[in-house]
Amino acid sequence: MTETIHTMTQDSSQKRESLWSKGIQKFRKDRIGMISLSIVLIYFVIAILVWLGLIAQQWDVLQTSGHSGPSAEHWFGTTINGQDIFQRAIYSTKTAFEVGLVVAVLATTIGALTGSLMGYYAGSILDEFILWVMNCIDCIPYFLLVAAIAVAMAGNPYAMHTAMTLAFWTGTARVIRGEVIKLKNMEFTEAAHALGVPTYRIIFRHLMPNTSHILLVEMTILFITAIKSEVILSFLGLGVKESISWGLMIAEASTEVTSGHFCNFFAASGMLFVLVLAFNLFSDSLQDALDPRKVS
Repeated sequence: MTETIHTMTQDSSQKRESLWSKGIQKFRKDRIGMISLSIVLIYFVIAILVWLGLIAQQWDVLQTSGHSGPSAEHWFGTTINGQDIFQRAIYSTKTAFEVGLVVAVLATTIGALTGSLMGYYAGSILDEFILWVMNCIDCIPYFLLVAAIAVAMAGNPYAMHTAMTLAFWTGTARVIRGEVIKLKNMEFTEAAHALGVPTYRIIFRHLMPNTSHILLVEMTILFITAIKSEVILSFLGLGVKESISWGLMIAEASTEVTSGHFCNFFAASGMLFVLVLAFNLFSDSLQDALDPRKVS
């Protein structure tokens, strides 16, 4: 019996590796997916360079004149206070990736853990209770919930991260719950259970690894959702406080466009648009490549 479960576990691992290898090969053949990934990597490199202090470190330095037009020195001109718009837009890339990565990792982790527990104990009091909590969270309008948590934690530098994490984990949990319910009825799980393998090992060694392709796609979706939410919250004055972001730049631009100054708006919204579009295309291509029904 021990050899049987070992063989089944090996088969499950080999199928998972096969899914990943075939998925990667399929993704490499997707021209749109590769182009979008390249754009995302360019943004990521920019964020790293900003984080290392190599570029855009003078985004808050006041220049000699405000509201100057594009020039060789200031590619997108300056703000009303004389700050370089291009450097502010570049520095905001770091803010976007910082928020996106933190929220995506935390929300996906919480969703994976709770979803796995719910799926394994489907129909139990634990499952019903967590479902009730998730339904309560989902009943509250999305941005209202995030704004309320952010306001309640005012003064905390991670208030926005916490708010978005608490609002985003439910979607991942529902998806993983359904997948685990399907996986726990398969032979390798039943064999492990019959041998008396501890529950935590069944969940974390046999079930969760088989949902890794779903978690990767969920993480990419949450990443871009977090960036868009940060922009909206910052625009409303509930997001970034001590730094700069595309949302703050667009908020500033809302009072400038009426007087004919569009550089601030175009710089922030343009960089946001390209990143969101590229990441959405990348996420779609990744989902198609890792879909077991399409991988042959």
